[in-house]
Amino acid sequence: MRRANVLGLGLIGGSLALALTKNGFYVTGSDENLQTTNTALEREIIQAIGIDPQAEISFIATPVTSIPTQAKFALENTIGIVTDVGGVKASVVSAIDDSRFIGGHPMAGSELAGLDGADETLFEGAVWVLTPSESSADETFEKLAKIITMLGAEVVVLDAQRHDRLVAIVSHLPHLTAATLMGLAHVAAEEHVAVLRLAAGGFRDMTRVASGQPQIWIDICRENRSAILDALDGMIAGLSEMRSVVEIQDTSELLSRLQTARTARANLPGRVHELMDVCEIRVPIPDRSGAAAEIFTLAADLGVNIANFEVSHSVEGDRGVLVLVIDKAIAEMFRGGLMARKFRPTIQQIS
Repeated sequence: MRRANVLGLGLIGGSLALALTKNGFYVTGSDENLQTTNTALEREIIQAIGIDPQAEISFIATPVTSIPTQAKFALENTIGIVTDVGGVKASVVSAIDDSRFIGGHPMAGSELAGLDGADETLFEGAVWVLTPSESSADETFEKLAKIITMLGAEVVVLDAQRHDRLVAIVSHLPHLTAATLMGLAHVAAEEHVAVLRLAAGGFRDMTRVASGQPQIWIDICRENRSAILDALDGMIAGLSEMRSVVEIQDTSELLSRLQTARTARANLPGRVHELMDVCEIRVPIPDRSGAAAEIFTLAADLGVNIANFEVSHSVEGDRGVLVLVIDKAIAEMFRGGLMARKFRPTIQQIS
């Protein structure tokens, strides 16, 4: 039986333990709260308490500020690879210099908290960002990406600093915006009791994330402070411009902005399971560190969804071929990008 560790048994850690168990892993887990650890064992979310030295992978699912310490502990006490699931990556990746570690961030969550919200299907169809560093081994990346794909998620590779800038816009800013909107509604409700009864679907959809656990956002706002401030500055500037448009009744500009937003919203990319007409891209992996991660990074840059992948190793040596299943419509674009980076890809149709 395959073996894994999960350090931190909140919503994400508990969901990871369930998903790993579902896929044939024997999961050892722990949490700083002993009662939580015991509850996880009683509910068979984990199979043992502590840390398994022989585990092939250890997931760190503790608060962001404690991840470097916990990751180093796992690296020192296990033989396998180590990753984390924190929402901020630059501070974590810069603190750990080990070939067996790669930072990660599953873009998944729930309004529910802790083990009560743990769901073995939480990561199915989700984007899971990996942020390998220069010290991360190709073997580590290959093993980790395969396990994440096994859990049903789509692997996207980004530089740690770029991840933090992007996630500040698509995750951190929406939460702070939702909290601000709810604050305005709450103040209005104190003056007009009926106001919250008027909150229709649009308001509820936009403020849904405000129901998440407040505590985790303290660490996130501290660790990703610079990127969040930039995102807030952009939001404030955008709202100021919108205020001016409304104030002067510039109907054409208002219509243009609303239409642009509508089009952008409609063009949000779908999930990998929506791909139907696919082909294989076969890429020989050059004998240089980080080559496999570089291919996935290019896919993220070009918006290429990878529906499946495997690494085929040559019997004559350690070098392999990365086989990617992608949308046929963008195969030539991806092939061109790979060739520009000195890779030698070939396209193979899937019958």
